[in-house]
Amino acid sequence: MALAVAGTCGLSQPVSAEIVDLESVNRYVSGKASARDQVTSITQFSDVYPTDWAYQALASLIERYGCIAGYPNGTFRGNRAMTRYEAAALLNACLDRITEVTDELRRLIKEFEKELAIIRGRVDGLEARVGELKATQFTTTTKLDGLATFVVGANRFKGSAGRLGDENNGRYGATVFNYDLQLNLETSFTGKDMLTTVLRSGNFDEDGSPFGSGGPSGLATLETAFQEGDEPNRVAIEKIYYSFPIGDSLTLTVGPLVGQEDMLALWPSTYPTDPILEVMTMNGAPAAYNENLGAGAGISWELENGFRMSANYVSANGALGNSDEGGIATDQSGSSATVQLGWEAENWNIAAIYSKIQNGHDLIPYITPFVDDHSYGKGTTSAFGLAGSWSPEDSGWIPSVSAGWGYNSMNTDKRGQAETSQSWSVGLEWNDVFLLGNNAGMAVGQPVFATSLRGGGSAADGQFIWEWWYQFQVTDNISITPALFYLSRPLGENTPSDKTFQQLGGLVKTTFTF
Repeated sequence: MALAVAGTCGLSQPVSAEIVDLESVNRYVSGKASARDQVTSITQFSDVYPTDWAYQALASLIERYGCIAGYPNGTFRGNRAMTRYEAAALLNACLDRITEVTDELRRLIKEFEKELAIIRGRVDGLEARVGELKATQFTTTTKLDGLATFVVGANRFKGSAGRLGDENNGRYGATVFNYDLQLNLETSFTGKDMLTTVLRSGNFDEDGSPFGSGGPSGLATLETAFQEGDEPNRVAIEKIYYSFPIGDSLTLTVGPLVGQEDMLALWPSTYPTDPILEVMTMNGAPAAYNENLGAGAGISWELENGFRMSANYVSANGALGNSDEGGIATDQSGSSATVQLGWEAENWNIAAIYSKIQNGHDLIPYITPFVDDHSYGKGTTSAFGLAGSWSPEDSGWIPSVSAGWGYNSMNTDKRGQAETSQSWSVGLEWNDVFLLGNNAGMAVGQPVFATSLRGGGSAADGQFIWEWWYQFQVTDNISITPALFYLSRPLGENTPSDKTFQQLGGLVKTTFTF
């Protein structure tokens, strides 16, 4: 016999004797229903269907409490009338089962009383901490994270140009201790947009520090090396820009201080962006990936199939109102316009990039070999780049590989200046080296070498740059990275004829994240 939750119990009309099966009722009341009548799944009933209005309720009673029985022929007969006796038997059977469950829960609670007390205490502690954070937070919309870097190191110069080596050892050979502090504030007003503000301070003096462009060339500048103008230890706003979505796949970024790299849809490298030398992070094409910083705007398009496209414009002098010195889209704006197409998959990516750059500002050392007078001439440079990376699925002896190549065509009016130049780099990184969480890497490349000169003549010579590093992960928030880098010819074409001049740098970088 089956008993339905909803029926005609409590009806005033009499119920026929053939409906009231007292024997079945007694079995329910005494809890002795036969195994043939008991069911463990609603699918055992041949006349119950998912479309029935009480299907879910009946399934719950069977699966959670096991207090429903059926007729011997496998039917439930949910549409037949239900007597008060049957309703009482059903209620009694379910209450007995619920009582059994309750007793079992009491036993478990008693058995794990100590563990539950510990968990309760931790929850109370978390609630107190959350309350404290809410009381002391400076905003409900902004997340703050920081990066502090200490750098201890020195350079050594040598080569057959003995006097040149002695001069640079005297000027840039001392051991120094510098710092770089970066605070990133990310503010979201809708949950999808982002206002990014970067505060930064440091003491990497460009005229004195060997790691802040103070060496014989800017190619030895560390990626982690900041100082605001000529004032060390001054906190400055390095970047401030706003990004927001347009539909599901487009993102627009605009700001008075935004970097070219901040508006790219794809960074085609797995090599870390803050290892040692800045030029080795630019995907083998430091002119195309110039990281120009200033007033700008850009749009990026990202599809679910991995396709990426972006376009942006940056004016390094966009904050200056004098059109003879700066502005946006003027002859002195120090601008770069960039278009990038790429593809990104789970463990590899590839991208092609084109940048059109105004001559005559700080991006030029990455286009033509470094010269002392910075007389680059007027005009523009077209910079092309092709870069990509691949990572193994598991860490081991096989490293992740990042490689890139760049080609630059410079429109210059200076005779003897490089009209075309090229660059390339390859970076390798090994994860979990010796210990879990420790990483090691090396990179090699030629940041720029001239391939043709305006007015003819032999092309200027280039140089090779190497860097090696190993990162000890002391804690989740502290790492120590000893490193070496080598420049085979840091002065390039300005090296005395038939002479050699090399630069070797060594440092230890300690990084704190918070």
